[in-house]
Amino acid sequence: MRLKVLKNTVLLFVLIGISCGSGAKSEDKEQSSNEMLAHAQHDDTTIIVGANQTEAYLDILKNKSVGIVANQTSVIFKDTKTQDQYTHLVDSLLAKNINIKAVYAPEHGFRGTASAGELIKDGVDTKTNLPIISLYGNNKKPSAEQLEGIDIMIFDIQDVGARFYTYISTLHYVMEACAELDIPVLILDRPNPNGHYTDGPILEPEHKSFVGMHPVPVVHGMTIGEYAKMINGEQWLNNGIQCELTIIPVKNYTHKTPYSLPIAPSPNLPSDKAINLYPSLCFFEGTNVSAGRGTPKPFEIYGSPYLDKEVYTFKFLPQPNAGAKYPKHEGMLCFGEDLSGKDHLSRLDLNYLIEAYNNTIDKPIFFNDFFTKLAGTTELRKQIENKLTAYEIKKTWVRGLKAYDEMRKPYMIYN
Repeated sequence: MRLKVLKNTVLLFVLIGISCGSGAKSEDKEQSSNEMLAHAQHDDTTIIVGANQTEAYLDILKNKSVGIVANQTSVIFKDTKTQDQYTHLVDSLLAKNINIKAVYAPEHGFRGTASAGELIKDGVDTKTNLPIISLYGNNKKPSAEQLEGIDIMIFDIQDVGARFYTYISTLHYVMEACAELDIPVLILDRPNPNGHYTDGPILEPEHKSFVGMHPVPVVHGMTIGEYAKMINGEQWLNNGIQCELTIIPVKNYTHKTPYSLPIAPSPNLPSDKAINLYPSLCFFEGTNVSAGRGTPKPFEIYGSPYLDKEVYTFKFLPQPNAGAKYPKHEGMLCFGEDLSGKDHLSRLDLNYLIEAYNNTIDKPIFFNDFFTKLAGTTELRKQIENKLTAYEIKKTWVRGLKAYDEMRKPYMIYN
């Protein structure tokens, strides 16, 4: 493995030199100047994502045919402090005369509008006319044919730090396919909004699936760049093959640094609260309880027609919307809880799941087969059915979490 983690100190005159030598049109130069001004004005506390550090990776891409794994979060911010205006990475690189040959889209698609689990088809981006190759459904790993002519692959996706959020599974398959063809991978790193803790049961190998491929806890506490290093270092790729990685780290970031995502990473995580609650509430996807899909507050509320109306007074009615074409319990009145006003979590909270199970009127149909895939173990369901408390369950995770925290130490880029 050849790993390069590029240094973070770059002087403004270097940026200017690179921009002037890019051969861009005059309007592109003006845009580049605005981007450089934003860079120059940031202070030592402003987070600068990997994609914004064009001075660190443009030379790597010049005169190469580039593939890019991207979605709606793959952007360059015009002002790194406010992050309220941005240009898509693909559009920016094309303006800088980088030869992008194809876009590879993860779950939810290139523009991030598809529902969870929805089939994403290959196509063409109407804005750029670039071919889009889906990496979801039956084609999770790009084939040699789909990678033909690619000299380097960029991976730039905003993750949320949960094992069952499928972007890290896409990362695995992209690294594996590129390693097999000696294609280097350039990772433009971004913060992990749930990177301030690790928690949950460790996935057992027999329960490996696209919503859990590696022996890590539910909340893994790593950025995409760190996670990629771990995939390589732990030899999780097929036959222990190694992928050549170059990582552009996030500037001014630690795992304790709060980060509000400026762009929803997927349709049903539209808010900071939903992203924070997601690792705890996603377990409901393996039950007959709705996690709020088909409402204005996905992953901020939960409920079911089967929960005790005397215990749960909050009500909602799931209906099809942009992020959920066929929501669970569509058109049925659900009783549950609104968590949008709860404090920020720094742990997995099992109490919502346990209390819902204890107060359902039909326990035999509460869990479904998907629950074990999400949990990564059969033990969690058994523990809940056997009336263990959240504290008692979490005590059984301690040894695994300690071993995991030791395993990941060599791969950490940020404190």
